[in-house]
Amino acid sequence: MNAMLHLAFCVLAATVGAESDDLRVLPERVDGHLPSEMMHQYLLARVHEATDRRDREYEKLQTPEQLVDYQRRMHQFFVDKLGGFPQRTPLNARVVGREQRDGYRIEKVIFESQPRHYVTAILYLPESDPPYPGVLVPCGHSSTGKARDLYQRAPILIAKNGMAAMCYDPIDQGERHQLIGEDRKPIISASTMGHNLAGVGAILLGRNTATYRTWDGMRAIDYLQSRSEIDPKRIGCTGISGGGTMTSYLMALDDRIFAAAPGCYLTSFRRLLDTIGPQDAEQDIHGQIAFGMDHADYVMMRSPKPTLIMTATEDYFDIDGAWHNFRQAKRFYTRQGFAERVDLFETDGKHGFPPAMRVAACRWMRRWLLQVDDAITETDFPIAEEQDVWCTPEGEVMLLPGARSVYDLNIELEDQLAKRRETFWRNNDKAKALDEVRRITDIRRLSDLPQPTCEKTGAIQRDGYRIDKLIIRPKDGIALPALAFVPADREGDAYLCVHADGKHVDAASGGRLDGMARDGHIVLAVDLRGIGETSRGDKHRYSSHLGPAWREVITAYLLGTSYLAMRAEDVLICARFLETYESGQTPNPVHLISVGRTGPPALHAVALEPELFASGRFENCLISWDNVVRTPLAMNQMENVIHGALTTYDLPELLRTLPADRFAKVEPLDAAEKPVAGRP
Repeated sequence: MNAMLHLAFCVLAATVGAESDDLRVLPERVDGHLPSEMMHQYLLARVHEATDRRDREYEKLQTPEQLVDYQRRMHQFFVDKLGGFPQRTPLNARVVGREQRDGYRIEKVIFESQPRHYVTAILYLPESDPPYPGVLVPCGHSSTGKARDLYQRAPILIAKNGMAAMCYDPIDQGERHQLIGEDRKPIISASTMGHNLAGVGAILLGRNTATYRTWDGMRAIDYLQSRSEIDPKRIGCTGISGGGTMTSYLMALDDRIFAAAPGCYLTSFRRLLDTIGPQDAEQDIHGQIAFGMDHADYVMMRSPKPTLIMTATEDYFDIDGAWHNFRQAKRFYTRQGFAERVDLFETDGKHGFPPAMRVAACRWMRRWLLQVDDAITETDFPIAEEQDVWCTPEGEVMLLPGARSVYDLNIELEDQLAKRRETFWRNNDKAKALDEVRRITDIRRLSDLPQPTCEKTGAIQRDGYRIDKLIIRPKDGIALPALAFVPADREGDAYLCVHADGKHVDAASGGRLDGMARDGHIVLAVDLRGIGETSRGDKHRYSSHLGPAWREVITAYLLGTSYLAMRAEDVLICARFLETYESGQTPNPVHLISVGRTGPPALHAVALEPELFASGRFENCLISWDNVVRTPLAMNQMENVIHGALTTYDLPELLRTLPADRFAKVEPLDAAEKPVAGRP
């Protein structure tokens, strides 16, 4: 029977009932861990190797030239991984409200960080004579953004102590929810979920949610410097939690910030990933752990400018990591001759912005921006209700005429990249184009992949064939459970089947794999890493959109690799293994069937090593990454993103490199995992 016709026939075979056979392959513990913990432990070991390597390199930094070169390399890497920044366009800032308060006044401000991409902010002004310093106060993660009590109290304290302070809403917080429904209310209310959803598309474009978040902060500094009453050379920045993240990024990347006080964020990646794990999209920069850019580097990049690391003893951002960070920064500043310009403040308590920390931040700003080092206190003062600090009529920027969301900005860049991709593929031969795909994904050539080890752990006898239970190990720390369906009378080819829901799905008697084995074909059904028996089954709220493997996917992203690349190599190794499994003297022709989210890695494997496969069928595969960018509420796409892929190629370009009579997507899905019509 023709291979493609046979595959189509097999699709019609329904999986029937519950199978009494025990199709589990792995023991209760693999290398001392639960199978569901395999990828977490594997990646964590790589994190430890990378952070140990970074710390050894840090110890080599001694001379002034080495220190400056280190700062330059870190800064350039950081900017490159953010995809660079847009051109500065007019802020079109306007003050939409003013109010006199006890000991200070406020102004409600709207500006455009990019054309028609609106930022809402409150500027707190002191009653002292200008010019005075300006302090930026980025918000932490809070649904009410700048209206939250913490993010009113900190800038009020700063204004009452002789400095201007500006607190602005981040995307998906306060007045800047990026997705608004027909009822004129936010579709996504959790700020970090919004950051993650924007990040899925941004990563494909070679950007990051942090690109947009950081640029908003830089444009806020532009606004501060545009005010005649603010001294443009005396700029500070302080914030906690997500605001501590933004303070850390801004102080490292923007030389205009002289004094900085990031709080309740800075630790070390090793302690972060050993404890609470990775955080939302803007807190994870592609490849930074592999490159050696740790939390301490945000401080050291700006040395010798004054920096106060603010911590809380019981914070979930690990305090031991914070002290490790501080010790490295202190020694770096000392080597540059400015030890007094970096310090650590630790308060008893948990994650937050308590009065003692607000006072510490304000004192640090007064010391370095006003040249006044005194003891101040925070007295009780009233704060405004949420609607009283709205800058827009309905409390949402996306209800303003012509407003553009971060998703619109992603799409705008994707429109430009689509034209660039078309030119690239038209002007380059297939081999050169695929070399670029290999470079971007870092998927190794088949000849460079190790030969796996294989352990047979048991067998199941069925009518006409047996099922071998196999553990295929492509490398230390990775165990791929597999079922090999071996017919008693071999008459057909070999089929490698990778199913996103696990190898067992089509393995019951009467199911697809049963029918193929009865037809004389040898079948290898494999759980790629993180699937089936080694899936983690995460119940965190992020899993609802990012998928159950999101923690490990982000850890891999920090290490500069991807689940897609690792799984593509799994496919290649298993296909090569299947060529000779029970083959006798003649290698088995290998046909590939992928189902669901295994499609993108399987497609990459086939496109990069087409001679290994006789045919390929990609069922329910994602239609394109372009569709991901254009689908704000994308579902379960994080595990198949490649940083910057859309700068060069998309999934349809890979499929077009293959013969259409042997390789096809069948019933493709869009980024919301719903069927789409037609062949991509």
